[in-house]
Amino acid sequence: MTTDSRAGGTAQQSALRPHAEDAFADELRALAAADDRPRPERWRLSPWAVSMYLLGGELPAGGPGGGTVITPKYVGPRRLVEVAVSTLATDRALLLLGVPGTAKTWVSEHLAAAVSGDSTLLVQGTAGTAEEAVRYGWNYAQLLAEGPSRAALVPSPVMRAMAEGRTARVEELTRIPADVQDSLITVLSEKTLPIPELGEEIQAVRGFNLIATANDRDRGVNELSSALRRRFNTVVLPLPETAEAEVDIVARRVDQLGRSLDLPASADGAAEIRRVVTVFRELRDGVTADGRTRIKSPSGTLSTAEAISVVTGGMALAAHFGDGVLRAGDVAAGVLGAVVRDPSSDRVVWQEYLEAVVRERDGWKDFYRACREVSA
Repeated sequence: MTTDSRAGGTAQQSALRPHAEDAFADELRALAAADDRPRPERWRLSPWAVSMYLLGGELPAGGPGGGTVITPKYVGPRRLVEVAVSTLATDRALLLLGVPGTAKTWVSEHLAAAVSGDSTLLVQGTAGTAEEAVRYGWNYAQLLAEGPSRAALVPSPVMRAMAEGRTARVEELTRIPADVQDSLITVLSEKTLPIPELGEEIQAVRGFNLIATANDRDRGVNELSSALRRRFNTVVLPLPETAEAEVDIVARRVDQLGRSLDLPASADGAAEIRRVVTVFRELRDGVTADGRTRIKSPSGTLSTAEAISVVTGGMALAAHFGDGVLRAGDVAAGVLGAVVRDPSSDRVVWQEYLEAVVRERDGWKDFYRACREVSA
């Protein structure tokens, strides 16, 4: 409960983006009730149930949780998910690798939620991430007053996961400075975290593991040392293989975001989603969908995540400044912003694509006009 000073009372605040274990609590409970397979120590679900939670399905009728529909969290090769889950059941850490926008963070969060019931033991990697974020820090007021002690020690999410037998997450591992990255080597190889100041160590209890995500396409990437990379089992998450799969991913995620933001659903939104996905895939691949025309690719990645952002932004425009129906004009500005990252080179690529492909495509005249207007 939080106090609203303007209203002079209290109001229950709903999270803008609930953690996975909260947003899908009903599905996790149903799976746990129906799951009679062996579970690794301190796992909330068996590996089979974790995979079902990620990939979706329906629980058999007649039993606990019977008939519950499990929504897919990841649309992609089943084997990749099975390899990721089985890795977490061993003493090997998991590295989810892929270009930006391939759902690495999304998969990481849902894996941690299904395995440990807690996806919040997170280290967010940046160029400024310090070693304390991975190992431990100190309450300096208490440290100065009393000297080094357990009471003055501030555990990192990784230390907490080790002590509690949970799953820790490290996002954007390759953005963390190399010397900080390597502080994970002892944790992953020896399953201990030394505390020299106290002459002690934290030993990982059964159930502990770590999921890291990384990509090698962003600027500011710090390559992993061979010693650290050997401690991970790497699973590469690909971009969606087909346009249909990508449209399905975008539609599902946009629907979830729209409901969380109280945006009205658009009856005609599917057509614009397909159009945005088609533009992104053609520019990303450097060839039109029919394979007849070669085109230049812009500098950006044009990922599925960016397509989701463009469509969600378009829905907000349609809801608040239109009639609630998603149209070409609502997504045109978002598409332009996603494609033209480098004004000098990407704008030329975009103009050539508009004139050579979009202008000549049947049924795309409204999209062509809208894009011309925002590009002017």
